[in-house]
Amino acid sequence: MGILDHASDIFSFESSRKSKKPMQTVEIKVKMDCEGCVRKVKNAVSSMKGVKSVDVNPKQSKVSVYGRVEPNKVLKKVKETGKKAEFWPYVPYNLVSYPYAPQVYDKKAPSGYVRDVSQAFPSPNASEERLTYLFSDENPNACSIM
Repeated sequence: MGILDHASDIFSFESSRKSKKPMQTVEIKVKMDCEGCVRKVKNAVSSMKGVKSVDVNPKQSKVSVYGRVEPNKVLKKVKETGKKAEFWPYVPYNLVSYPYAPQVYDKKAPSGYVRDVSQAFPSPNASEERLTYLFSDENPNACSIM
């Protein structure tokens, strides 16, 4: 059986290809003043390998890239156009527990969005007081009006 094992090792086809990158959406904040800026950024990102689609929203200063790409490479490519760019720092307003916490509310954010910071989300190990306990007779710090 030694010869058959050796022959099967020689003729076996093992896949040595790298696994594909996952499809993902990369969102980047880029200040764009005119249609020329929009075109410049869109053409730069569209020419990258693995990009399926590019959506540019100049009103929100947002570029969304969908495809098998690495986020850092997309950011680097956008910065090569001469524009100041960063990863999209905002989350929808309704996903944040404390939208008016320090450093969360941003006047420059598009409507319906606030800055994404860890302070805006409740900490997972924080104890929540029940509303019934807040107004109960057993709580010494309860409302004194009741």
